[in-house]
Amino acid sequence: MTTYGLLTFDGAEELDFAGPWEVFTASSMLRDHADTALLIAERPGAVRCNKGMRVLPDHTLDDHPPLDVLLVPGGNGTRREVSNPVLIDWIRKTAAGTAWTAGVCTGALLLHEAGPARGRRVATHYLFEDTLQARGDITVVRDARYVVDGNLITSQGVSAGIDMALWLIGRLHGRDHARAVRRYIQYEPAPPYLADEPSAG
Repeated sequence: MTTYGLLTFDGAEELDFAGPWEVFTASSMLRDHADTALLIAERPGAVRCNKGMRVLPDHTLDDHPPLDVLLVPGGNGTRREVSNPVLIDWIRKTAAGTAWTAGVCTGALLLHEAGPARGRRVATHYLFEDTLQARGDITVVRDARYVVDGNLITSQGVSAGIDMALWLIGRLHGRDHARAVRRYIQYEPAPPYLADEPSAG
């Protein structure tokens, strides 16, 4: 059994956690519901995300079960939460006890502040790469959709979290399983969408 804890906070980018949530829960379903995915927030009650979606966390920082995987999303809220000592301390302590720590987009900022990303190679949103690199004690990889460094895995922005999550379940439960999940959620990223292509007909 794998327990995934996905952090949420006001201003979290929706797809940063909803994309991996879809991968993790589809994975569990294909494994006869062997796994659990949980949304975790600092306080009970609705969290208003970056684009206005409101979600209800399953647990708070103080009452969640042990986690195998911690996922930290990005979004504009990271700029505020990086100065939240309660959240940063929780990330630090929780990541120390998980098999894997994952960050999507500017979630790498929180992981750097909390410690797990210090001295590591990471990916983040392309508009945030210079800012993150300037914080020091971190190597931002600019040409990879996701980056694995030890038990830390980080991805570029928004939709890249889906790729990262698929790699992670492949590592945890096998490549064939990851391929089955990708097929189930009908995630077919190639060929890419071309905005300047005229529609057929």
